[in-house]
Amino acid sequence: MNRIGMWLSAGLAVLLLASSMLFVVDQRQVGVVYALGEIKEVITEPGLKWKMPPPLQNVVFLDKRIQTLDSPETRPIFTAEKKSLIIDWLVKWRIAEPRQFIRNNGVDLRNLENRLSPVVQAAFNEEITKRTVSGVLAADRDKVMNGVRERLADEAKSFGIEIIDVRIKRVDFVADITDAVYRRMESERKQVANELRSQGSAEGEKIRADADRQREVIVAEAYRDAQKIKGEGDAKASALYADSFGRDPQFAQFYRSLEAYRSTFRSRSDVMVMDPSSDFFKAMRSSGSSTAPAPAPAPAR
Repeated sequence: MNRIGMWLSAGLAVLLLASSMLFVVDQRQVGVVYALGEIKEVITEPGLKWKMPPPLQNVVFLDKRIQTLDSPETRPIFTAEKKSLIIDWLVKWRIAEPRQFIRNNGVDLRNLENRLSPVVQAAFNEEITKRTVSGVLAADRDKVMNGVRERLADEAKSFGIEIIDVRIKRVDFVADITDAVYRRMESERKQVANELRSQGSAEGEKIRADADRQREVIVAEAYRDAQKIKGEGDAKASALYADSFGRDPQFAQFYRSLEAYRSTFRSRSDVMVMDPSSDFFKAMRSSGSSTAPAPAPAPAR
C-alpha cells in the first residue's frame, strides 16, 4: 500500500509539474515568457507551448487585437481664430512590439492608455491651432486626423504599439459660445419668419383688394343688367297700358282714379282735408249715379 501511495504521489507530482510547464497561446493573444524577471521569449503563434516550471519561468499574455482609446476628457482647444472647440476623438491601436510594450508599460493596457492620452491630446492641439473653425468642421477635417496620425507614429514606436487609425467623433463649441450660436440662429430664424409673415400679409391684402374690386364690378354689372331689365319691363308695361287704355279712355280714367284712391287711402288713421267737389272724387260721384256708360257693341259675327 505504501508503494501504491508513493506511485500515486509521484504521478500527481509529475502531472502538476507538466501542467506548470505547458500552456496554451490563444490566437488573439501574445505569450511572453519570463525567466527570473527577464523576457526570455515572445510567442506570437497560437498553440500548445511549454516552458520551465515556476519560479524559473513564468508566462503572461497580451491581447494583440486592435484596441480603442477614447478621449478621456473634453478640453477646449483654440483655433487659429482664437475660438474654443471641444474635440472628441478616438485612436485605434494594437501591440506591435511586445518586448518594448512591456518595458515601457508593463502588462496592463490601462498604463498605456494613461500615457498615450496626453500625447494624442497634444497632437490635436498642434493640428487644430493651425486651422480655422470651418476648416476643422469640414474642409480640413481629414487633414487634421492624418496629421495627428503622423505625429503619433514616432511616439507609438517608443510605446511598442502601432497606430491604426485616428478619428474625430465630435466637434463642438464650448457652452458659452454654443448658447450664443443658438441665440443667433434663433434670431435669424425669427427674422426670416417675420419676413415671410410680412410677405404673406401683403399677398393677403392684394388678394382681398382684388376680390373687393371684382365684387364691385360684379355688383355694378348686376345692377346695370337689373336696371336694363326693369326698364324694358316698364316699357312693355307702359306699352300694354297705353294699348289697353287707348281702346277705352273712360275705363282708363276710372282705373287711374282707383289707383290714386289706393295710394291715398293706405291707412285708416290717415286724416285728409279735401274739397268734395274737386275732380279727385269725380269717379266716386259718377259711380253713384243711375247713368252708366253704354256697353260696347258686340263684335259682328
